Amino acid sequence: MQIVSAQEKAELEKKREELYKLQIDVQERIRKAAALGDLSENAEYHFAKEENRHVQRQLAELEAKLKSVSVVDTENVPEDVVFLGHTVKLQDLDDDSEQLVRLVGEAQTPDPNSEVLPVSVNSPMGEALMKARVGDTVKVKAPRGTMEFKILAIV
Repeated sequence: MQIVSAQEKAELEKKREELYKLQIDVQERIRKAAALGDLSENAEYHFAKEENRHVQRQLAELEAKLKSVSVVDTENVPEDVVFLGHTVKLQDLDDDSEQLVRLVGEAQTPDPNSEVLPVSVNSPMGEALMKARVGDTVKVKAPRGTMEFKILAIV
């Protein structure tokens, strides 16, 4: 079972709705292409069928994921404690650089346009940050050695 924030679950459900709409559109394209006649040389038909299989595969994976997630309640978490769904401002104590990370329940692909780096609660950094307090210094064991970060704020 995977833990997620309420916002993450809402995003997964939104993606599911988008895939359902896409599936309806693709199936309509299949019907239109099939109405054109000879299917053996109908590129539109074959492309739409392949796209339909891809959408169905994505939907099946998403449905399975939604069945296995558990939403974590963040109502009673103190304001200065880092928890799932929080965005945290960190200072790297090696070079004094600052960065923003968001604790997420499931690993996500970083958005290149975002300043916030998603960090899974199951990762070494996520485990170090989880339930730490603002002002704490956390140590993260990484392949290139141990890194130290100071938690500056929850934003």
